[in-house]
Amino acid sequence: MHSFLNTSRPPVYCPGCTHENITAKLDKAMVSLNLAADKTVMVTDIGCSGLFDTFFNVHALHGIHGRALTYATGLKLADPDLNVIVTMGDGGLGIGGAHVLAACRRNLDITLIILNNFNFGMTGGQYSATTPTDAVVGSEFLNQAEIPIDICGIAESAGATYVAKCSGLDRDLTEKIVNAIQHKGFSVIETLGMCTGRYTKRNKLTPKMIEEMITDLPARHGIVEKNQRPEYGTRYRALAEKVQLVPAPVTIEKKIDLPDYKPEEVVILGSAGMRIVTAGDIICYAGLSAGMNVSMKNDYNITVLRGQSVSEILISPEKIGYAGIELPTVLLALSDEGVNRRKKLFSVLQESTFVIKEKSICIPETTADIVEIDFKELKIKRQDWALASLALMAKNGKALNLEMLQIALTHRFSEKNYLSAMDIIGKIFNS
Repeated sequence: MHSFLNTSRPPVYCPGCTHENITAKLDKAMVSLNLAADKTVMVTDIGCSGLFDTFFNVHALHGIHGRALTYATGLKLADPDLNVIVTMGDGGLGIGGAHVLAACRRNLDITLIILNNFNFGMTGGQYSATTPTDAVVGSEFLNQAEIPIDICGIAESAGATYVAKCSGLDRDLTEKIVNAIQHKGFSVIETLGMCTGRYTKRNKLTPKMIEEMITDLPARHGIVEKNQRPEYGTRYRALAEKVQLVPAPVTIEKKIDLPDYKPEEVVILGSAGMRIVTAGDIICYAGLSAGMNVSMKNDYNITVLRGQSVSEILISPEKIGYAGIELPTVLLALSDEGVNRRKKLFSVLQESTFVIKEKSICIPETTADIVEIDFKELKIKRQDWALASLALMAKNGKALNLEMLQIALTHRFSEKNYLSAMDIIGKIFNS
């Protein structure tokens, strides 16, 4: 192949734009490497650099601003044989900076070409992350309040294994792109160029000035020795091979026939450390043992070891379309924090609602049927109150029965924990 360029969609840039030379040199590099068109993908986002995917007869993915490297990562991991080339402007660089850092740390075999022309050229010449502080841009004084980033320095410090900086008009640009694509790891080439449509109308910038800028900056010529390490995809697959297969999901077959079962809505109001979520799991497992549909929602603090812990469980012979609970049929009040979290719920409880209240807990007034129990008197530890409440539900035939509960416990607990749980359940049934 003599060229990858799309003759039906030739490059169209402003006269004098450096992007045109970069397009031509990238094409020569791809031809020199004899890349397979069906195994090469050009990934871009927004801006003039985002036009590259239309100019080459290879696979292409065009996405939202700053996110090109995220798409490229997915493509390369899905098909390691792909030649993945990303073009990104300094605008996308600033917007997607976190993704650039992640790509440097990861060292996946992707080539990133940053077309730095010091401004958002497509949208009016606003300042970007690389705009010089003294430049005149379309966003007034904002660039004067910041300093431009040195993306090559950042890439090196973040772990990129190949970093190069050059002029977009460099005579050896083809060779430098070839070297970057051939590198087994994450390659970054920053090309400095001129935006004649916006930037150079307000700021003097010539090819010679660009060369002087590069000379004044730390040299970046490719391989970063201190960062050399295995390519991410290769390393990932090697590590994945050593990991045991993910265990099959727990399946609970229907073992109990309950033809007259009515939908149940169970709310457990507790606190962190009371194993509220575990109790919710057990109720769900119990429902499944009877062939029911189940759902569970949990509410707890991000600090997890402090604050309320609330579980809402639906059990129904019909499909569940909405997981919210408005009129509980069973409510377990096991801590003041949980009760305070859902205190408005008590005003809508019906007389038929079965409420289990630990003796020490205060609840708002309600017309519901309340069963008060003193777990401390039964010498049941606080972290076991939720489990004990499930036993009390089973004893009263509310939402589940003893057989359902026992089946659920065998699925949820180890043999040792199952026996311990059955001791607690025995205390409730014998009380």
